[in-house]
Amino acid sequence: MNILNTLAFLVFPYLVLATFVVGHIYRYVVNPYGWNTKSSELLDKKGLRFGVTIFHWGIIFTLLGHGAGLLIPQRYWDALGINSQAHTLFATYSGFVVGAAALLGLALLIYRRISKERILATTSLNDFVTLGLLFFVVTTGFANVINGLYEHFDILTTIAPWLRGILTLTPDASLMLEVPLRFKVHILAVLTLLGFSPFSRLVHIWSVPLTYLFRRWIVFRRREASF
Repeated sequence: MNILNTLAFLVFPYLVLATFVVGHIYRYVVNPYGWNTKSSELLDKKGLRFGVTIFHWGIIFTLLGHGAGLLIPQRYWDALGINSQAHTLFATYSGFVVGAAALLGLALLIYRRISKERILATTSLNDFVTLGLLFFVVTTGFANVINGLYEHFDILTTIAPWLRGILTLTPDASLMLEVPLRFKVHILAVLTLLGFSPFSRLVHIWSVPLTYLFRRWIVFRRREASF
């Protein structure tokens, strides 16, 4: 079990980080013009607007919440007067709201993609894999949030220091030994998605991460005939 734990939470994360960095550099050097999301707005605008907006807002706030909750040590929150109990409570309920938004938005986007013939015809195997991984990551994360409403597990002394150790090159895989399986599955899914992302349409997040939310939608006007 210790060997599997070491492979999963020490070796695998660094393989993913290496693939993530090298893969993005390779993708940009080899195919800089493919650095986009291949928008299907031209094929169906009506079903895109609501789903894509709430998904992006939900996922952005989810990432910000993860960053604040996992990367900032609890002692800094204590200095601000936020103890671990208040920290966990806020993270759980705010995570429920933004997680629900991300999951609903993603479900709408997947439904749109498989229900519209023209969009389905332009969907590649890579797109299906990307959507499948995204859906699994968001679903397992949201399931952990719901479970956290009824069953408490202290991630601030286990998962959080493990993640900070990975990023600061001071890893300690033993911190993950007592972590429930549901969290481990979610973490491994996230790592898999990160490792796959350089080879998918997810590379577009590095191009316009925020301006996309406020962009102007394409407006088509019929050209009047001139005589």
